[in-house]
Amino acid sequence: MTKIDQYESVFRSADKPVYTYQRIEPERILVVSDFVDEAARGFLEQVRRFLSVLDEGGPEWAHLDGDAFETVATLLDAVSARRPDLIVTYRHLHSEAWHWPYSLGEYLDVLTQATQIPILVLPHPEAGHSLPHSLLDTDCVMAITDHLAGDDPLVNWALRLTQSGGTCWLTHVESGPGLDRILEAISKIAELDTEQANTLIPAQLLKEPADYIRRCRDLIEAQQIPTRIEEIIAIGHRLSEYRRLVDAHEVDLLVMHTMDGDQLAMRGSAYPLAVELRQIPLLML
Repeated sequence: MTKIDQYESVFRSADKPVYTYQRIEPERILVVSDFVDEAARGFLEQVRRFLSVLDEGGPEWAHLDGDAFETVATLLDAVSARRPDLIVTYRHLHSEAWHWPYSLGEYLDVLTQATQIPILVLPHPEAGHSLPHSLLDTDCVMAITDHLAGDDPLVNWALRLTQSGGTCWLTHVESGPGLDRILEAISKIAELDTEQANTLIPAQLLKEPADYIRRCRDLIEAQQIPTRIEEIIAIGHRLSEYRRLVDAHEVDLLVMHTMDGDQLAMRGSAYPLAVELRQIPLLML
């Protein structure tokens, strides 16, 4: 390695993303369901109890009943007319496909990609998949990603939805299979030191989110926000790891990104997580 390369590496290692705290205050929340009349109002009240942490900001709550839309197009039109800052609904809206664990349903598949609005996806009310603690409160919220460093919106949403005195988990799970593939490729290049790569690359991949979480915790504590920040930084299979974490920590809500600016479909790692983690609510950004 030349001296120029060494200087560049030192410079890059010192260039760390800075966390900026911004309190999220959705002004209009739209609850969408298949229910009508009294049942729709009852579902709205259930959602409001679950998200009571948001009532501090005094948002305007509205509900879109099941008889207010018959197609995906009419649902999108209704959402556009109401201009909500947050949508709350459940998987397999206007569908019987909740009997099978293979998708989110066509309404939700389109809604998550055709709008820029965060969508809180609940377990289907009739499917019976919800964990016992699900939909009671939000005293344990987990932000999940494979690239946490610099993702301020993810952290701020997770923090805002964690009720006072609760725990907000900031997590980063690096893909074990992906890392193995990179290290295997390096092992086949004679000019590269395989032993150093096997040690230094995983360490650097985990150091970056660890540093970012430390900066998040310092700033959140300085703001005197009554939320405990915990961290999980690991290498493994993302889906199986998050299944384990949800059970181990009795997580009430997962916060994750689903939009990908380079494609129409949901970002690759998000869709299997969204489909299979159906026992608790997901906030899809």
